[in-house]
Amino acid sequence: MIKNQLIVILGPTATGKTALAANLANQISGEIISADSRQVYRGMDIGTGKDLADFEINGNKIPYHLIDITDAGAEYNVFEYQKDFLKVYENIIQRDNPPILCGGSGLYIDAVVKGYRFLEVPENTALRQELELKSIDELNALLLNYKAVHNTTDSIYKKRIIRAIEVAKFQTENEALIRDFPKINHIIFGIDFDREIIKKRITQRLKTRLENEGMIDEVKQLIANGVDPEKLKFYGLEYKLITQYLQNELSYNDMYQKLNTAIHQFAKRQSTWFRKMEKDGFKIHWIDGNLSLEEKLAIIKSMC
Repeated sequence: MIKNQLIVILGPTATGKTALAANLANQISGEIISADSRQVYRGMDIGTGKDLADFEINGNKIPYHLIDITDAGAEYNVFEYQKDFLKVYENIIQRDNPPILCGGSGLYIDAVVKGYRFLEVPENTALRQELELKSIDELNALLLNYKAVHNTTDSIYKKRIIRAIEVAKFQTENEALIRDFPKINHIIFGIDFDREIIKKRITQRLKTRLENEGMIDEVKQLIANGVDPEKLKFYGLEYKLITQYLQNELSYNDMYQKLNTAIHQFAKRQSTWFRKMEKDGFKIHWIDGNLSLEEKLAIIKSMC
């Protein structure tokens, strides 16, 4: 392994990133750092696809980091992620183990490999009040002016897009304050499936989570534990639509259909983000998702 090299494994949702990263870690004595914006929350397991069982290989428990580090209901952001990532990364390097960054949150991956630091952004009450008066379309148009510095993945949710504009505006106006984020020697691998195959994998996984794994019960339990339903809606996708179903705002069939469509759209946006990374000059070594696990591992190890 190249000394101090960060191995990055990315790809759209439902492509098997976690299992691949865990098996790689098992073979090279590596440790996994999550790059998922929702897996940081405790109690949000099924809907975020933590797949914690994948972190045990033949009885060997694979060390993982930045999963279950804050309570559901909190608002974790990329600024906090950068701080937490560096602390974990440096500790792994001190142990002389290979770090493996694994996930599908493009903004969090960018925050590590691009070498710039986000600023901690204070709330701008006056700006928020002004933005609340605008429509979603008007807000999206405003955010597009800042597309180079902020993630637009969640732009369908008004509270999130207002916060995104608030963050982007502050960062643009305070570029001189941004301290350099250390350049980390890295190599990026992506799991690639034909789009139709990803759609089938997403739909099958959703059915399994709803019918066999208890994803609805998970959301019920979060609400029973005192998490504000509006906070759950803020997290989007599974948590938004299942909460609406539990509040009788949607029928089960409507919830399922809307959620299936939303996850497909999310996967498409993830792929768009990764293509943009390539346009920005980042080399992603794409691996055919149809290959066997052993073949995928052999490709990665041959290049590291």
